[in-house]
Amino acid sequence: MSDIRLNICIKEENSILFKRCVRKLLDATFIIEEKDGKLYSYISRESNRQDISDYLRMIGFDVAVDRNVGVAMLKPYEQDEETVGLKRANIVSFTAEQYHLLLVLWEIYLENLGYREENTVALGDLIDKMKVYEVDMDSKKLSGAMEIFRKYSLIDYDAKDRTEEAVITLYPSLQFGWDIDQFRTVAAEYMGQPEGERAEEEWQEGDSEDGEDME
Repeated sequence: MSDIRLNICIKEENSILFKRCVRKLLDATFIIEEKDGKLYSYISRESNRQDISDYLRMIGFDVAVDRNVGVAMLKPYEQDEETVGLKRANIVSFTAEQYHLLLVLWEIYLENLGYREENTVALGDLIDKMKVYEVDMDSKKLSGAMEIFRKYSLIDYDAKDRTEEAVITLYPSLQFGWDIDQFRTVAAEYMGQPEGERAEEEWQEGDSEDGEDME
């Protein structure tokens, strides 16, 4: 491994944005344009993204920006991916039930694309959709899963609003919230199709709709 060197210069007026972007990535994995517009505007500039990448690589991470869907994402630094003793970045272990719910949210996100500016679903409609796909979660498990998804900027909602009309905002980061192997396994079980077929269809549909192009 080569020596670690860091040579970046952050202008004083940008120092707060730099720190906020780094902390947001380390805490929530994603920076979403429609949620954190100021931070996304900063990190999406090539020179700023490079400074943040150089900084994160010091601790084995990196950042990717997908301008097609307005998402900046923490990821492992490629040269450190096989390094023993370094934990993989932005990999969260969801339960099977949480993956089922994530799949429902992704399905709704795809159905809503192009119909309105914000991609949202009412809590009552989400619960109805869960019943259609036989996702059986009690209110406590549902609340816990939704809190995790919100923490990692996959969705957003008002935690105080527990009515059926409560609005849940769905973010394009949903498409990056998967461990692909587990995605295929869970989706096959969930949709009742031969393993991998439905998952591959969903993944390809997401690519074609959102034009995934990580930089």
